[in-house]
Formats: sequence, structure tokens, C-alpha cells
Amino acid sequence: MVRHIVMFKLKPFETPAQKLAKMKEIKQALEALKDKINVLRYIHVDFNINPAETWDLILTTEMDSLEDVNFYSKHPEHVAVGKGIIGPVKEDRACVDYEY
Repeated sequence: MVRHIVMFKLKPFETPAQKLAKMKEIKQALEALKDKINVLRYIHVDFNINPAETWDLILTTEMDSLEDVNFYSKHPEHVAVGKGIIGPVKEDRACVDYEY
């Protein structure tokens, strides 16, 4: 099994409410991929509660293999979320993949 973890830092928003609304939209869109991409065994998005830290969101997914991670990353549904919802508000991204 491979765990694929991605952290996102979002661009500044005018209000905390706007940022939270966008974070909820991202969470909903990413977690909905479970029913659309068959290689996903697990997917969950969490929000960072520590304002002293850099990252706003953490995506945790689990798949059978690194090949499945590559399939997921290129899947049109995933690409649409990345480009349409996350891309316009993303400031930075970090990722790690590991076997367990």
C-alpha cells in the first residue's frame, strides 16, 4: 500500500470566512473523488488548526501502488479539481508518498 499525502498553503483571503468556505469546497471536491476514481482506497482532507504553521490543508490518500498514485494524479476528475478549484487559490504544495 502507498500513502500519498499532500499539504496545501492557500493564498490570502479577504476574510477568514471566505478562506473557510474555500477550504470546505476543496475538501468536498477531493473527498468526492473516492466514488469517481477506482484506485482510491481511502481519501480524507483535514484542516490545520495551528495558525503558527505554514500549511492550511492536508490531503491523505491510500492506494495499492505508486502506479495507482500516478493514475490518480492524471485522472480527469482529479485534474479538474486541481485546476478548477485548488489551482486558483493555491500558494504552495508539498507532497510525500511512502509504502507501508
